Amino acid sequence: MTDKTPAQLSETVGDAIRALTHATLGSPRPGWEYPGDAYSVVGNLVYMTGMLPQALEQTAQLLKRLEDEGHLKSDRDTLTADLEAAYAGLTIAAGAAETLRGALNRAHSGLGPIAYKD
Repeated sequence: MTDKTPAQLSETVGDAIRALTHATLGSPRPGWEYPGDAYSVVGNLVYMTGMLPQALEQTAQLLKRLEDEGHLKSDRDTLTADLEAAYAGLTIAAGAAETLRGALNRAHSGLGPIAYKD
């Protein structure tokens, strides 16, 4: 378990992806020289994207609970429309994450048999 909040953890994920983009810029470099390096990175991204739908659903569940308890308001006095947009966006994002996971899984499978040749 962690003492970090969900917001802090999601920030950590964003920072990790930013660091990954920097670490994969340019080649060769230690840890980014061989097909197995790409295989490992893509495999880890498959794992990460596979968890996104659950995180998004649990975010929607938090909003729904707060809505049901009457603890939400909108700064624009458009709470119903704002919640509809939030719920729809979270649902679309979860589907997109599943699509992304599937594409990454396909790439990962393709990378499996590829090896470095001297």
